[in-house]
Order: sequence, then structure tokens, then C-alpha cells
Amino acid sequence: MIGGQLSNKILYNGSEAAIKGCLQAGATFFAGYPITPGTEIMEQWVKKTSENQKYRFIQAEDETSAGFNVIGAILAGKKAFTATAGPGNTLMQDPISMAEAMRLPFVAIIMQRGGPSTGTVIFSQQEVNLTCHGGNGEGHRIVYSTSTPQELYNYCLKAFDIAWKWRFPTFILADGYQAKQESQVVFKKYIPRINSKPILKYNHGNNNLRNCYNFETELALNLEKNIRDYNLMSKKVCEYELYKASDASEIIITHGITSLSVIEAIDILRTKFNKKIGLFRPITLAPFPIEVGNKVISNKTNIYIAESSNGQLASLVKSNLNIRSTIVELLKPAVPISAEDIINLVRK
Repeated sequence: MIGGQLSNKILYNGSEAAIKGCLQAGATFFAGYPITPGTEIMEQWVKKTSENQKYRFIQAEDETSAGFNVIGAILAGKKAFTATAGPGNTLMQDPISMAEAMRLPFVAIIMQRGGPSTGTVIFSQQEVNLTCHGGNGEGHRIVYSTSTPQELYNYCLKAFDIAWKWRFPTFILADGYQAKQESQVVFKKYIPRINSKPILKYNHGNNNLRNCYNFETELALNLEKNIRDYNLMSKKVCEYELYKASDASEIIITHGITSLSVIEAIDILRTKFNKKIGLFRPITLAPFPIEVGNKVISNKTNIYIAESSNGQLASLVKSNLNIRSTIVELLKPAVPISAEDIINLVRK
């Protein structure tokens, strides 16, 4: 049985919830290479392949190969995906860049771990830059930053339809804490909105998918189209969370699992210290929810940015939002941020 049992309630960890979402979204193929804390996702998928032969699995020799295997399956018409972390995310940038160039619906679950290089194997928020902009090119990607096993399920469920509709690589950016955390997850009935079909056509006409160009002008024309498509799509896919922001005079900006600590801190700051403070949490780090973000931060006395990296979220915030308030940053690379950390920061 997937999931643990507590007081007659079934608990699921993030890896289990993610696979449930992928299965309901219609995924039938996974290629990957084991790397903590993403290995459990692969293990859950392997269990499914032993139960039902329609689900396929390839353990590649490394993450670069895994990415190209996913591309091959997508071209053949499969809803394919992968999962990786840290150094594996680095190695996978070559096939992801190809998927970006060829407008392929590449889906990947990224369980962030501390870096650089091997680093640690549990937690960080240090793969924001890599996931949003990695590889050579312009970084036309959709990146959802989740905070709980429930959200891992929700956005794995959504990612395939979004990827197949807009044809940009789509990522669920989580971490090792979410992978291992057990909680109640509410599953729902879901019918995929877009069915997969072969992208390469052999018997019904030719189609030309390119990631290599002879002339700069050829590439420029293709990039201009991709940029237009991405900009037109952006407002339609942007997602965010607001918490007690409507009457706030100060705003905390954070993402992912760190938002749970921020919400706890906001409740304490309001009740014990009479601080009118709220949360703006971008769920899509790419494209960034610029319009809502600018409205939320308008006329605020202080803007706090909290993240478990050395300014990767802060860089996104500063490059996307029109900030005229004082910015105070809480940066703890590869270390979790507690509610107490937030309270101490604001009270100073």
C-alpha cells in the first residue's frame, strides 16, 4: 500500500503524491537516474511498472541520457517525464535546452538539494536559477514552486496539460523535505484535457523539428516567435498565493516550503506584536506573476525576501518587480528558515 496509516487517515509523502498526480495526468513513461532526494519518485514509478505493463521505465546511464530518453518518448507520442536533483539537474540542462528549442512538452520534477556539486542530499532552494534559466538560450520554461505534498500532487497533475498546451518545458520545483514529509493529500477525479499524440510524423506528412540552424537570422526568427508565444502565455499560467496581504503595510516575499514558516510567523507577528504584515508567494517562478506582485508591494514600508539560497529569489523579484520600498533580505543558503527567524528579522 502506498502511504502510511495514522488514526484511520492515510498519509502520503511528497514522492507518493507526485507520482499519483503524474499517473492521473496520463503519464506512461519515465526515464531517470537515481539521485537523492529524487530517487523515491523513480522507485514509486518502478512499482507501477511492475503492476501494469502500460507504464514504461528506463534507468539511463546518467541524467543527460535520461533527458534525451524522455525527449524520444515525447516525440513518439508518450506523456513522459523525469525527476532529478542537484548535480542531475545540472547534467540534464543539455536535453532540456533541446526541448526548449524544439518546443517539446518536457516535464521534470526537481527535488532541490544543497550545492554546489554534491553538497548535501536533503534540502535547499539553490536550484532556482538553474531550473528557470539553465542551459544556453533564453530560458523559456514554466516553473512551479511547491510547498507541500498536496501541492506536489496538484502541480504534477497540472504540469502535463500545461506543457502539452503551450509546448514549453515545465518543472515542478520542490525539495527533499517535501519528498519525505507525510501528510494528508486530497486526490480528485481528473480527466486529462489534452491527449498525447506523436510529434514526429512518418506516414502522414513530414514535420521539421530543429534545434540547429545554419544562419543567425534563421535562429533569430525562431527565437522571436518563441519569445512572442511565451509572453502571450505568461499571464495565463502565472500563479501566486497571498496571505493577509490586503491590509498589510509590510510584505514578505518567499516561495516553496519556506512559505509555511512565513505564514506561521505572520500570525504571531499580527497577534503578539501588532504588525500588519502579509505574504506574497510566487508559485510560478517562471513566468513570474509581475502584475499581481507590483500591486501587492505598492506603497509598502518594507519588503522582506526570505529564501534558503544566497539571493536567487531576490534576483527574480528585483528584476521583475518595480520596488521602491526598503528591501530587507534573509538569505540562508541550504539551511531551512524558521518562523522565529522571520519574527526576529521583522522585529529588528
